[in-house]
Amino acid sequence: MEVIYTGLRQTPEMIAEAALQEDVDVVGISMLSGAHMTIFPRVLKLLRERGLDDVLLTGGGIMSYDDTEELKKIGVGQLFTPGAPMSAIVDYIRAWIEARDAVKVVA
Repeated sequence: MEVIYTGLRQTPEMIAEAALQEDVDVVGISMLSGAHMTIFPRVLKLLRERGLDDVLLTGGGIMSYDDTEELKKIGVGQLFTPGAPMSAIVDYIRAWIEARDAVKVVA
């Protein structure tokens, strides 16, 4: 996997544009500010507007279970809270990509 780090304090518009320009498979956001209920839905909307419907939006940070469930309902992928093992995150992303690619082959 190749990781493209865009730096701190990126706007949702900057994140979505970078995803488009770099032709990414996954966007991961680390959210420690408490703005996850604003940022994740906005990034997801912007990704969809750019035709990036097959890009996974995932991430982690300090967020409640209820918030993570609400974000999953709108289409955000698995969200990881502090203490999540890196292996769990990597395994999730690999499994998601394999499942997505399997659907593309069948379609």
